[in-house]
Amino acid sequence: MSLLQVKNLRVEFPTRRGTLVALDDVSFDIAPGEVLGVVGESGAGKSMTGAAIIGLLEPPGRIAKGEILLEGRRIDNLPYEQMRRIRGREIGAIFQDPLTTLNPLYTIGRQLVETMTTHLPITPAEAREKAIGWLELVGIPAARERIDSYPHEFSGGMRQRVVIALALCAEPKLIVADEPTTALDVSIQAQVIAMLKTLAREKGTAMMLVTHDMGVIAETADRVAVMYAGRIAEIGPVREVVRQARHPYSQGLMGSIPPLDRRVERLQQIDGAMPRLTAIPKGCAYNPRCPKVFSRCAVERPELMDAGTTRAACWLYAEGQS
Repeated sequence: MSLLQVKNLRVEFPTRRGTLVALDDVSFDIAPGEVLGVVGESGAGKSMTGAAIIGLLEPPGRIAKGEILLEGRRIDNLPYEQMRRIRGREIGAIFQDPLTTLNPLYTIGRQLVETMTTHLPITPAEAREKAIGWLELVGIPAARERIDSYPHEFSGGMRQRVVIALALCAEPKLIVADEPTTALDVSIQAQVIAMLKTLAREKGTAMMLVTHDMGVIAETADRVAVMYAGRIAEIGPVREVVRQARHPYSQGLMGSIPPLDRRVERLQQIDGAMPRLTAIPKGCAYNPRCPKVFSRCAVERPELMDAGTTRAACWLYAEGQS
C-alpha cells in the first residue's frame, strides 16, 4: 500500500498573458520506508511538486487538476487550517535554507518543544527531553547544553541539522526534503544523507527527496523520478536509471556525471536549455534537444510507458517502434 499517491497532478499559474502550466500530468507514489528521489535541471518542476504536496504553493499558483492522497485520503482540497495540522504532524518539510525555517527570536529548544506539544499528546517537560534526544540523533554535540541556544549561535551545517530534527520530531509519516544538503559542505552532506536514510528505514517514514545532485540520489534513493519541463521523463529503480537510463534526457544527465572507475576525456553534454513555461514545444518537450528525435516526437506527446526495468515518456519505447 502506498503512503503517498500523486495522480495526474497539474499546477497552473494564471497570468495576464494566459495560463502557464508548471506541472503537467505528474503521477507517482511512495511506499512507507521508501525514498523517492526527484531530479532534474532548475525549472523542471521538482520543488513545485513538493510545494503542491505540502500545500505551500505560492499564489497565484493552484492545483488545477489531479489528486494528492495520503494514506488513501485526499489532502489537496483541504481548507488551510486542516492542511496546517497535517503539515508537521503527518508531513514534515525540510527546506534548502535553514534560516527560512527557524524563528530567530526563539531558542531551538522552544521551537522543538512547541512543535511536539502541538502535534503529540505529551507535556512540555517530556517534549524537552525528547527534543534533546532528537538533537543528539541529528548529531548536535552537547545537545543538553545547546538546546537553549538561538539559531544564530549555530553554524550553517548545524542549523540544517536542527531543521531536520524539527521536521522529524512530530514523527510524520512523510518527509518532503527540498535540496536538504545544498548549503552543507561535503562531509556534513554525507552524514545528513546517511541519517535521513536510516530514519526512513527504521521509522518507516516515506521520503520525497528533491535535488539536482545525482550523487545524492544514487546514495540515498530507492527509486528516482527524472523531471523535465513540468513532467516526469523517466521513473524507476535508482540503480537501473543510473546504469541504464532509457529516456534520452536521463541518458544525457547520467552521461554528464564523471565516473570514478575510469578516466574519460570529455563528459557528455546536453545542448540547449530547458524551455521556459511560456514556450514549451509541441509534442515531447525534449524534442528540440534530443539526439534521437524523429517525426512523431514533434507532434505527439508521449505518456510514461514500459522501457525495460523503468518507465519512460519516450516514443522510442512505443509498441511497434524498433
